[in-house]
Amino acid sequence: MTQMNIGIAGLGVVGAKTAQLLLSPLHSQHAAHLSLKAVSARDKSIDRGFSLAGIDWHDNALALATREDIDIVVELIGGSEGIAGDLVSAALKAGKHVVTANKALIAHHGFELARLAEKHQVSLLFEAGVAGGIPALKIIREGLAANHFSRITGILNGTSNFILSEMTATGRSFADVLKEAQAKGYAEADPSFDIDGVDAAHKLAILAALGFGEKISFETVQCKGIRAIDKADISFAGEFDYTIKLLGIAERDGMRSVQPCLISNTNSIAHINGAMNAVSVEAEPVNIINCSGLGAGAGPTASAVLSDLIDIAHHRNAPAFGVQTDALVDAPNFSTSEQISKFYIRMMVSDRAGVLSDITAILRDLDISVQSMLQRGQPQADSVTLVMTTHQTSVDAIEKMQARLAKADFVKGEIMVLCIIDANELK
Repeated sequence: MTQMNIGIAGLGVVGAKTAQLLLSPLHSQHAAHLSLKAVSARDKSIDRGFSLAGIDWHDNALALATREDIDIVVELIGGSEGIAGDLVSAALKAGKHVVTANKALIAHHGFELARLAEKHQVSLLFEAGVAGGIPALKIIREGLAANHFSRITGILNGTSNFILSEMTATGRSFADVLKEAQAKGYAEADPSFDIDGVDAAHKLAILAALGFGEKISFETVQCKGIRAIDKADISFAGEFDYTIKLLGIAERDGMRSVQPCLISNTNSIAHINGAMNAVSVEAEPVNIINCSGLGAGAGPTASAVLSDLIDIAHHRNAPAFGVQTDALVDAPNFSTSEQISKFYIRMMVSDRAGVLSDITAILRDLDISVQSMLQRGQPQADSVTLVMTTHQTSVDAIEKMQARLAKADFVKGEIMVLCIIDANELK
């Protein structure tokens, strides 16, 4: 194991925890070969739980890339553009290894950065960018390197999973549980990346690129978040024996999507609750591998950062995406309109004669077959909630249905449509 000198840029909860672990005698087995030499952050005055004695401070993170005594730059600033990208690029060009937890940077610029790493014969590792403490990338890149992957499925955002789990357990509203998530530190003041599915889409793009040997392409991931999920949807899903989860699905030569889905309660992934993440891979010859664990937080993410540092010190320097960049193929451009699924549909309609026949006529015209239906009315109200589940049909047909119903005078408000994942679709 080679002695490695480290510089950390970004001392938020993950950066501070990483520094603490590097300096901790409890980790002396590996820390003896990993020496923290310098750090960079915006405010030196903050108490981050470790002493800066003997550690150089830089106000400008780019200084880490130019220091001759730094072997590995750890980028924990975040963001797909700006100083984070500038630092990673500069460090690679300077012949330094890079470890990052920045899934946005890798999702948008991973191919170019991997090429830089190859050119300068250094490592670019980002285990901490996906699923926190779950070694999902190592499982795919190393443990299952002999396998041909067909599908990767996951609960990839702890914030959204916490919100949906709490809504399911308590019957509370989305807005109420979001406030709790923010109070507990699970969600940012601006939670858009989490609840709109962008964070999970970044991670799915990385998993797909690694599993399928592709040039990473965030643009091919269709993304829909949980912002519109109502507690009524949670309740109706339960009546049909489903649970709603924000699910990422990547299929070889097919769909790449992050969207809330109704998942059959017979599927194990339906029971991954709280801030937990889960990743399931389907491949040959291994068949099915499932793993779950804490997907975020200081400890799990810092654990992943340290595992990458140890790999570099041990000279386990695999290419960033498992193979050389020249061997990576283009990601497929799959249209979600081609997707075939069962669907959950909820709408508010006028409580008058003939409405149901008008709706079924539209469904008949589009060859959409209804599997089950629920109707919920309110005393002395002029409208009712109508909920249906369909047999297998195309997204294209569902979108045409939504367009026609949106013009109908008997439909009030938005129409909620969610995909359904049945018992035999996930193992």
